Amino acid sequence: MPFGRTFEEFEVGAVYRHWPGKTVTEYDDHLFCLLTMNHHPLHLDANYAARATDFGRNVVVGTYIYSLLLGMSVPDVSGQAIANLEVTSLRHVAPTFHGDTIYGETTVLDKRRSASKSDRGIVEVETRGYNQDGTLVCVFRRKVMVPTRTYVKEHGGDQPARPEPAS
Repeated sequence: MPFGRTFEEFEVGAVYRHWPGKTVTEYDDHLFCLLTMNHHPLHLDANYAARATDFGRNVVVGTYIYSLLLGMSVPDVSGQAIANLEVTSLRHVAPTFHGDTIYGETTVLDKRRSASKSDRGIVEVETRGYNQDGTLVCVFRRKVMVPTRTYVKEHGGDQPARPEPAS
């Protein structure tokens, strides 16, 4: 199974539906909040969320949903990336709650050869995340520098630096 794509394999307009989805647990949300020092009670305090917010329950921190979708897209989009260059937009469209399952898909918006190095290109994509009901929850655009086939061959093939098993 390929992991990521070379520049030549991207086609403008192609849509990659990432699989599988991920059901977001309370543990996932709380761990991410604690690791990133986001202690907002909307995410961590069920009593606060129930009594003091419009949602009536904890909302999953948006940066976790973004990170989850970014990770889901790696095998299809950036598995061979040389660099993630920039995130040009990020929108949290609807809240995600504990127990929701997130699914993602990415559309190739544009691609161009690098102006400075002929062995790579820049691909612009948009990733959208949906919950189990099909509700759009997050959408972001980014630019990724990816290698050409020539670059991959010159740097060790599809699995560079993979050691051979010792006998």
